[in-house]
Amino acid sequence: MGSIRARLLPPALAIGFAVVLCGLTLLISGSNPFQALGVMIGQVGQGSTAVDIVNTAASYYFVALAAAIGFQMNLLNIGIEGQYRLAACVAAIVGGSIVLPPGLHSLVVILVAALVGAAWVGIAAVLKVYRGVSEVISTIMLNAISLGVIAYLIRSDMFGELRGNNIGTAYIPESGQVPGISFGSSGTVFGLVFLAAALGVGYWFLMNRTRFGFELRASGMSPTAATAGGVNAKKMILMAMLISGAVAGLAGLPELLGRDHTFSLNFPAGYGFTGLAVALLGRNHPVGIAFGALLWAFLDKSALALDNVGVPREIVTIMQGAIVLSVVVAYELVRRRELRAQQRQVGRQTGRIDDDESSRPVVHAGTQVRAAGAEPTTSAGGDRSGSGVGDGRPVATTGDDPPGPKTDDGGPGPATDDGGPGPATDDGGPGPATDDDPPRPAADGGAS
Repeated sequence: MGSIRARLLPPALAIGFAVVLCGLTLLISGSNPFQALGVMIGQVGQGSTAVDIVNTAASYYFVALAAAIGFQMNLLNIGIEGQYRLAACVAAIVGGSIVLPPGLHSLVVILVAALVGAAWVGIAAVLKVYRGVSEVISTIMLNAISLGVIAYLIRSDMFGELRGNNIGTAYIPESGQVPGISFGSSGTVFGLVFLAAALGVGYWFLMNRTRFGFELRASGMSPTAATAGGVNAKKMILMAMLISGAVAGLAGLPELLGRDHTFSLNFPAGYGFTGLAVALLGRNHPVGIAFGALLWAFLDKSALALDNVGVPREIVTIMQGAIVLSVVVAYELVRRRELRAQQRQVGRQTGRIDDDESSRPVVHAGTQVRAAGAEPTTSAGGDRSGSGVGDGRPVATTGDDPPGPKTDDGGPGPATDDGGPGPATDDGGPGPATDDDPPRPAADGGAS
């Protein structure tokens, strides 16, 4: 039951938070939340919006899987944007310059894109492993460098062709294209959508059913413990980043092989940073990432309908941020709640926490320590006894009078207000008597 609750409660809370935040955002902007949501949902059935959502979600799925692989190792691959764009550019150049049989041609293009993505992130991986350079810094810098490399490659005197006001690579022949599933006027689903689905299954199998996946996750949780268990942490970092880059290199292929067949200045951009958010939405799980990619694509494509009701389409960006924030907050709240529950359970099992009073520690008989200055306890016979000072031996008392502090040789301390004995002498004899009381017998039989 606890496992089911831990799985279902965070998404439910995230949905609730997201609905509330998005509703408040629309209200603040002066719009009717129900009307805006109805228009966005209605847009899905208009024209090719539904097919466009699926096609865009496929690209988001590729980049989100690439980010999730890095997250498994606690690595933040910020360079997915540059990796998939450079990979698509080089793959388009190769695909447009060779002639191979159908199937084999497109396979070569796919392999080239994966290799370019892995090679580009490999620069950051080598710097991380052998020089300790943060992958965040290096991949961000590589994003900027990739833009310059792409601009150089598609120049008209290199591999580019000028077409009106646009420039791009040579068109990939039909043998290198990947056909899709046509729905008539509703559009065509890209063929590489199925490659994205197959890649998700492979990602799940790799992470949950192979030794490599176990070592990868273990290295991400605790590199020190993984190293102590015989896992090469540096190798895991290198492999994780290379696989992440290879998957990222495939993100631009659905449009390249399914629709555009060339890489130009108008090639889609911004998928890399979206993939990070989608991976967070899906909690690095392939099924969760699929739902996150579809949700993000739905918000992107249906935002066009908001103009019809006077709502600025930029409000969708705020809604997307609110959804990501809701997911992060919901999962963190549930994680802390489950952690406290586990701590209480361990406390009950070890006997340190009582079932009735789970927040109070149980103090067993014989181990209770009385605070300094506390009143002496009363015995069954009505006599009260204190604790000794120094060696912990009790001080003998007579009658109802509490003893004073014990001296070094064990004699009684100074008399109390009602006539107790005075300080003992060095030889254990009685101290000076008070004005009205005679000396009392000492505890060992002598006078005190």
